[in-house]
Amino acid sequence: MKYIIVTLSLFYCLSGYSQTKATGSPKTYKKRVLETTEVDFLMSYYTQEGNHASVTGGIGNEKLTDITPTFVVAIPLNADDVLTVDAGISTYTSASSSNLDPFDSSGASGGGDDDDDDDDGNYSNTKPMGSPWVASSGASSQDTWGSINVSYSHNSKDRNTIWNANAGFATEYDYTSIGFGGGLTRLFNEKNTEFGLKAQVYLDSWSPKYPTELDSYLEAGQNLNQGFFNGIDILDSNGDIINKSGGLVWSPLNTTLIQDKSRNSYSISLSFSQILSKRAQFSLFFDLVQQKGWLANPMQRVYFADRANYYIGNANSIPNYTSTRNTDVFQLADDIERLPDSRFKIPIGARFNYYINETLSLRTYYRYYFDDWGVNSHTVSLELPVKFSQGKFTLYPTYRFYNQTAADYFAPYEMHISTEQYYTSDYDLSKFNSNQYGLGFRYTDIFTKFKIFNLGLKSFDLKYSRYDRSDGLKAGIISTGFKFVLD
Repeated sequence: MKYIIVTLSLFYCLSGYSQTKATGSPKTYKKRVLETTEVDFLMSYYTQEGNHASVTGGIGNEKLTDITPTFVVAIPLNADDVLTVDAGISTYTSASSSNLDPFDSSGASGGGDDDDDDDDGNYSNTKPMGSPWVASSGASSQDTWGSINVSYSHNSKDRNTIWNANAGFATEYDYTSIGFGGGLTRLFNEKNTEFGLKAQVYLDSWSPKYPTELDSYLEAGQNLNQGFFNGIDILDSNGDIINKSGGLVWSPLNTTLIQDKSRNSYSISLSFSQILSKRAQFSLFFDLVQQKGWLANPMQRVYFADRANYYIGNANSIPNYTSTRNTDVFQLADDIERLPDSRFKIPIGARFNYYINETLSLRTYYRYYFDDWGVNSHTVSLELPVKFSQGKFTLYPTYRFYNQTAADYFAPYEMHISTEQYYTSDYDLSKFNSNQYGLGFRYTDIFTKFKIFNLGLKSFDLKYSRYDRSDGLKAGIISTGFKFVLD
């Protein structure tokens, strides 16, 4: 919140400066790139449900809610230059992430420690229970992501050349990101043809959080009679209590976790746009993206088919472990997700927009994507804006279809083999297809008759979308946006 307050103060100071400079400008008039300061307030509410939680190894509750308010302010510094500041937060609750420590809901780590996911040796004697189908109450059950991004753009005198630069920062529970980049746009053929080049760098860093059983095991020196495991029964697949000092005991496959906490991304984007006629416009884009560092998520468990299973909780629920009827037993992880330390991505796409008449337009989009992890995908989307009341109101139904192949390293719960080098049970990397349906409403008032203090409402948007994925994930999002101009 303090970033938003500081940013808004900066907005008003700079907008006052720009107006003062405009008053003293020469008598010769030149059309400004942006006539006055514009303020966008965006808000979205997202909810989802599913049964393939990656934190619990590819099965479990995926229920999630997310609220995202964002401010975007564009400030004309002079006739040619615009400064834009984008500040936002995202607050979410996640049943999947909560099960980083699945035992917290029953007091395993809630009766004496600081209720975080870093084990410090203080544990309750209450018998722990957990389930991939029941949300825990630990620190990882909710989080707030925050970001701020500043960009600067300059237009040439003839408005045929535009260059821009940006820098930003984002942080959340287990991750921080610093990004910067720039771009150049060139217009030709009386502005009917446009070429664009953009480069972007993200230097990210993990503050890794691990499944509580793995973290605790290593912290206790691999001793199942110390730390979190002290006084806690571990069950085998038959529901029998094991001898934790014996030969057949639970242990993770690897005793090393994240060694490289960096996760960096580098991208170059090329674009081309051409006005074909008074009614039609066509554009192409091509991206090259290289990622380096720890690209797996340390929160996500993996279970192997060739290793014995061990549990904590109610022995009677073990036969129903993969069913939602299981509410009180949890399987100890074999390892965390492990993936290559590099990934090369190439998306190629096109847009075609056609103006049918004063009431109706057609907007189309297609993208083909492939990478060196074996994922190939196709995206097709259509939007059909319908204007009425002299263009003040617009209804725009939308549809999006997506499908992809599975990554080379994906397998469902208990389908990986421990001899594999890389493995994940994250269904975002599985084979699936999805359909998204949406309906939006837009109100536009170019004369900004509606006022809030010195801000005139230029437009208002409201949209709802429904998302259905072939693996059972279902989601809905409602978003709204207000664009104001500073009088």
